[in-house]
Amino acid sequence: MALKQTLKAIDLLDNAYVTGEKAAELFREFSNIEVKVETVKGEKGNTDFIKVTIPGSDGKLSGGSVPTVGIIGRLGGIGARPSRIGLVSDADGAVAAIASALKLAEMQTKGDTLQGDVIITTHICPTAPTRPHEPVDFMDSPVDILTMNKHEVVPEMDCILSIDTTKGNRVINYKGIAISPTVKEGYILRVSEDLLRIKEMTTGKFPVTFPVTSQDITPYGNDLYHINSILQPAVATNAPVVGLAITAQSIVPGCGTGASHETDIADAVRFAIEVAIETTNGTCDFYSKSEFNRLTELYGSMQILQTMGKTAAI
Repeated sequence: MALKQTLKAIDLLDNAYVTGEKAAELFREFSNIEVKVETVKGEKGNTDFIKVTIPGSDGKLSGGSVPTVGIIGRLGGIGARPSRIGLVSDADGAVAAIASALKLAEMQTKGDTLQGDVIITTHICPTAPTRPHEPVDFMDSPVDILTMNKHEVVPEMDCILSIDTTKGNRVINYKGIAISPTVKEGYILRVSEDLLRIKEMTTGKFPVTFPVTSQDITPYGNDLYHINSILQPAVATNAPVVGLAITAQSIVPGCGTGASHETDIADAVRFAIEVAIETTNGTCDFYSKSEFNRLTELYGSMQILQTMGKTAAI
């Protein structure tokens, strides 16, 4: 159900000359879909941020009150040219985001419009740098994480799925997709039962989750180890964020080529679509509001973990 869109997105992005505008052309035929592209320059090059807005039948864009779902394709770059030829493993997040947007757009033309709005963001850079990381090298980005969050974490998003390749580690030894606990305002909450149910349904397998540490949900640049940038959107919003990791059984560097598996990305797309459907229908919650309120009553705010910490104020 999502493989066709995934293959189309891969074919588009596996190109040294691809730009955000070329990706936006996928959506020009859909009259109801808004697409914005912005080229941003950083110290290590430039990248094209793309934002696709898909209005719902009773979403906030039309004056309704149904929550807005955010889907972020998180990555450093889709390519590491000229040092690496081809689509890198890190590109999976961008592929999944573009494919999710395309699937939702096509659904509307067939009479299946979600109740709430969905906003999909990612960025497209076929010439991103790389950087050292343990146990394998990461893809770097032409722009810093603050810039990335500024363009990808949209204030209108009431909940966020952050999709990222998460293969360069020894803590997720599974090929496919895995989800994180929900992160909100510095708290690592329990894994959503609704998301576990949807993952079982969309993959036909037992749900797989991955561990998250306090370090992972702090901002980049604080000299702490992070598994990757999958939960960096959580430092820039009060909305609940869940990481949707595209994973491997072996350790695969983010800058590795020939390492993107179409069926795994399609699983991520299918999961993201169903989460968007059920969240806007009111049958899926990213977290328990009552449990979160009780946590903050008992232990106070943990929002300091969304900042650079005490040293930033000195």
